[in-house]
Amino acid sequence: MSVRGIRGAITVDTNEKEPILKATLEMLHAIVADNNIQPDDICSVFITVTNDLDDTFPAVAIRQMSGWELVPLMCALEVPVKGSLARCIRLMVTVNTDKTQAEIKHVYLGGAQVLRPDLTQS
Repeated sequence: MSVRGIRGAITVDTNEKEPILKATLEMLHAIVADNNIQPDDICSVFITVTNDLDDTFPAVAIRQMSGWELVPLMCALEVPVKGSLARCIRLMVTVNTDKTQAEIKHVYLGGAQVLRPDLTQS
């Protein structure tokens, strides 16, 4: 078994609590489904947001999911690079898995598909 990182990103239209929480859950559910992982497989989840998203902590949505109460979560601000993608939530989910690096499915949704078109599923 190896420790692997699974990346994900999604954008939201507004800096409001409900869209931020909904987008966070949409992305996490896609990561979990695409990679067939369970909360017990997860070492930690690192969440970043761009500095234009400050209405809530995205971790709030994850913490309320059944079975995720003990998963270590941390939120931080993304590096504010000029011209970078606005209103973006990013996840780094670190998991214990038998999958190879090539078998990991990263998830880029909404406007975040431009970040890694090479990894975006059609």
